[in-house]
Amino acid sequence: MASKRAMIKLTKKDRMFDILNYSFLTIIMIVTLYPFLNVLVISLNDSTDTIRGGIYIWPREFTLNNYLEIMKYDNLVTGFVNSVLRTVIGTVLGVFAQAMIAFTLSRADFQGRKFISTFLVLTMYFSGGLIPGYMLIRDLGMMNSFWVYILPGLVSAFNIIIIRSFMDGLPFSLQESAKMDGANDFTIFYRIILPLCKPVLATIALFVAVGQWNSWFDTYLYNSLNENLTTLQYELMKILDNTSMGGNVNANQMRPNAEQQANMVSPESIKMAITMVTVIPIMLVYPFVQRFFIQGMTLGAVKQ
Repeated sequence: MASKRAMIKLTKKDRMFDILNYSFLTIIMIVTLYPFLNVLVISLNDSTDTIRGGIYIWPREFTLNNYLEIMKYDNLVTGFVNSVLRTVIGTVLGVFAQAMIAFTLSRADFQGRKFISTFLVLTMYFSGGLIPGYMLIRDLGMMNSFWVYILPGLVSAFNIIIIRSFMDGLPFSLQESAKMDGANDFTIFYRIILPLCKPVLATIALFVAVGQWNSWFDTYLYNSLNENLTTLQYELMKILDNTSMGGNVNANQMRPNAEQQANMVSPESIKMAITMVTVIPIMLVYPFVQRFFIQGMTLGAVKQ
């Protein structure tokens, strides 16, 4: 009888814990998602109506005029193309280069692995700074070049350490047996190691892709004078800066005709619409790597 009461009490405690836990997680979810939802709603609401305020989770007057208006922005398409190119090329080359370095450092027969690993870790804590970095890019002739988006960030010490940690868990006997069958190092890396590293590579690929897509400061430093090399995030930064200073985006950066001038959208609506344009494409990548991403983030959580 006493044990039965104890089970009932334990069940009530568990239920209370579940209620508190779900309530807390629901609050966190609302706090996290509401700003994004509010931006989406304002971008889909009529610009004149938005000025009245009171737009929260549903547009009062639904319209796509805000998105149609930003499509007339001169550098938006160019910035979008460059952002997609730098994200795809930078992610593919970056993940491949980092995986090759991690493979080398994971080999038990590599004599310099400890020294190079220590050197890579030091680069995470110390750097030359902004001015020496700018001078290096200038002296390498990468100013006003697309490759300034790719080459400087090709190698990340943090990502290499993550990939190497995963590869360290793979049996070295796989490489030894492949060598006995006549496979060279690149064949072992490409045909044996890479297929086994899909979860961690997908995780790193998502990190690199998000970083490439969201980057705008390198455009500001190295390619701001070349409109053909602008990026979507850099254009967003210019619009946000313009609207925060009270500038008129439509007057300075649009080319409306007489009919459009009669129904001009507000800078706030333009800001929200272009924010959604820059966020949604990278969000669409996550569902394709979700399975590998979750698996990659839990690697090493359980030891047997």
